[in-house]
Amino acid sequence: MAAGSTIDALGQFELHPVLGQIGEALRFSQSPLFMLIAVVVVLAFLYLGMRPAAVVPGRLQAAAELGYDFIHNMATETIGKEGTAFFPFVFAIFFFILAGNYLGLIPYSFTFTSHIVVTVSLALLVFLVSILASFRYQGFKFFTHFMPEGAPVFLAPLLIPIEILSFLSRPVSLSIRLFANMMAGHVLLEVFAGFTLMLAGLGAFGSVLAVAPVVINVALTALELLVGVLQAYVFAILTCIYLREAVAH
Repeated sequence: MAAGSTIDALGQFELHPVLGQIGEALRFSQSPLFMLIAVVVVLAFLYLGMRPAAVVPGRLQAAAELGYDFIHNMATETIGKEGTAFFPFVFAIFFFILAGNYLGLIPYSFTFTSHIVVTVSLALLVFLVSILASFRYQGFKFFTHFMPEGAPVFLAPLLIPIEILSFLSRPVSLSIRLFANMMAGHVLLEVFAGFTLMLAGLGAFGSVLAVAPVVINVALTALELLVGVLQAYVFAILTCIYLREAVAH
């Protein structure tokens, strides 16, 4: 919220140095800071959850085991028998994005998954791993996929560029989907929070009207909780699909 009645919905995405002079010298902003916090949160969750190793698990252990089994089943069922080898990668991607999405819902925090440079980096990492896996499991046969099987040879100059363009568009769609959903949700939260403050400043009648954006923001927060896990799941399942295509002969 800027001065007066102006709603600065995009100001929350601005990067600023943190940790004082050290942050300024290292150009260390809140984005990498919350990435580190997300990693620590995930590792603490897994460590504290699995440390008891009880036969009858408690809530935290049950949650950790559920998360482990969920991603493991996703990887093995989608990728196939090779899914076990890629399970740690998919597991890390899912929980890193999930932690980033949920940390951003805490007041005065920062949603690093709302920055396109972060989502593009994650998408390019998935893209690179899928290409390396393609050469590992298929060799140079990987290039034959750019010519649809059974298509006439004389259509190759048309079909091959289309298939290459479609293949190269994967990291674009993967990154924009996550970035756009997280950014849009936080912009809406900021806008309706701004409406609440503006209406509350109009007196008694405005305070009554301010209840409406408060209710909307509560509903949006619940929606963001759902979107946060759905976007992490979509990113992870698409990663598994790309890896499945990479290992399939």
